[in-house]
Amino acid sequence: MAYQGAEGAFSEAAALTAYPDAETVGYATFHEVFEAVAGGAVHCGVVPVENSLAGSINQTYDLLLEHDLHVVGEVILRVQHCLVAPKGTRIEEVRRVISHPQALAQCDGFLARYHLEGVPVYDTAGAARQLAQHPEPGVAAIASRRAAERYGLEVLAEGIEDFEFNYTRFFVLATQERPRGEGPHKTSVVFALRQRLGHSPGGLLEVLQGFAEHRVNLTKLESRPRRDRPWSYVFYVDFEGHVEDPAPAQALLALLRRASFVKVLGSYPMAPNGA
Repeated sequence: MAYQGAEGAFSEAAALTAYPDAETVGYATFHEVFEAVAGGAVHCGVVPVENSLAGSINQTYDLLLEHDLHVVGEVILRVQHCLVAPKGTRIEEVRRVISHPQALAQCDGFLARYHLEGVPVYDTAGAARQLAQHPEPGVAAIASRRAAERYGLEVLAEGIEDFEFNYTRFFVLATQERPRGEGPHKTSVVFALRQRLGHSPGGLLEVLQGFAEHRVNLTKLESRPRRDRPWSYVFYVDFEGHVEDPAPAQALLALLRRASFVKVLGSYPMAPNGA
């Protein structure tokens, strides 16, 4: 199972939450995770799509549109950040902190309180590994406790994120759809407006009207710029239900009739919201 990052990354934890017995394989970039899944190097992959504090991970959404993969599951993971450093380091000695930009943003209050300079790197666990391999005086990292244990670092402070309700949502990706299981489901789609509706009042409302007519609840609506047409946008929508359910099927049919294109990313079991 592919994930982005080094051993101990939150993405690896999400992968093991989805499939506890899976063999996990870390890749340096989201692009490589998508390519590994699409090319059959792994059975499936896990990628973050949004954080409850920092919002959506735009690169993931762009890659979902570019690749022909299916969302077959979701994981919502509680993210608890730690300040980690080589053994013997005191928190008073720390001046610079390396970590992923999202982690630095989620711990901004802590960094400001201790007058610490945040330095972005590609991954939280990668930051811990880099620090363990190349320790520098006054430098610490923000990573998980699991990453600290994996790379032999000491936890100087735990739970340093600014808000307790810090959760990241991940998609599980595969080349084939999975048979429908029990329990509530969610569906993710991406669509674009017809040109006549793109810049007209109520255009988006008209396209989405079918969801209201069939009483299908939208759980997310996100816009992203189109890469093939300036000042035009695609819309990512999550809604409750499976595409085989009568009401969602009718709402999706209405969307197909009114939008210029629609891509169903997948119908998958709904994860607990983590609240």
